[in-house]
Amino acid sequence: MRPRRFAVVGDPIAHSKSPAMHQAAYRALGLPHVYEAIRASTAELGGVLARLRAGDLDGINVTVPHKEHVLSLVDALAESARAASAANTIVRTEGGQLVAHNTDAPALAAELAHLAGSPFAWHETRALVLGSGGAARGAIAALGRGLGVTDLVVRARRFDDEAQGRAFGHAAPCPVSTQGWRASPKSEGLTRALVQATSAGMRGGSDGEAVARVVSWEHVPREAVAIDVVYAPRDTPWLRAARARGLRCDDGLGMLARQGALALELWLGVEAPLAAMRAALEQS
Repeated sequence: MRPRRFAVVGDPIAHSKSPAMHQAAYRALGLPHVYEAIRASTAELGGVLARLRAGDLDGINVTVPHKEHVLSLVDALAESARAASAANTIVRTEGGQLVAHNTDAPALAAELAHLAGSPFAWHETRALVLGSGGAARGAIAALGRGLGVTDLVVRARRFDDEAQGRAFGHAAPCPVSTQGWRASPKSEGLTRALVQATSAGMRGGSDGEAVARVVSWEHVPREAVAIDVVYAPRDTPWLRAARARGLRCDDGLGMLARQGALALELWLGVEAPLAAMRAALEQS
């Protein structure tokens, strides 16, 4: 069997655990494939896509900050990418076409459902998403389309400009309300699901303490659930604040494993060894 080459592309990328996760999956499946991390700026992203189109790479994952921009560089959008207006997985077809998919949204929906348990009245739940980039769009799709949340609030720095908030709302994957970058005791009092979907607190990033202050934790109901999509480090100021409030909460490691498993299945057409992938992440 010909060894196939896959990669994750982002900037920064040194923190990524995806290579360890996917290499563990290939070992579990007895496959000779390889997976690497590629640091590429926005200007360099097109060159990585050209490598994929030419067959030098067989599939790529896309991470911060490229999940939205990559949509303009592919040939087609799967419904998952179209719905989220962001992509994290690019598949090269046998004919050489590049198709963008979003496996973040279903992965996050599954993690939130697992964390909340059953029953959990998602259709009666207000959810808060922090951020306005590709990860936030995936979170909106996960909550609105995947879990049936109809009361969705998105809070971001750019929405301090009300015009930008309105523009984002018009283009969002499902109906949302937008708020500026500040805590809202009134809104938090109605919120039962929270997703931190920025890079704040990520290793190599900044503003971890600042993003924790954007939520009025003392007003969040104690039955709420919270996920920080950051997974390196696994303990962030935002998660510490959620735990201090007594919320059921988790980092982004489970979501990372699930989205990686879905990406592998798109590339290879076989069932992914999710347990082996999660174990590799725990150990890396």
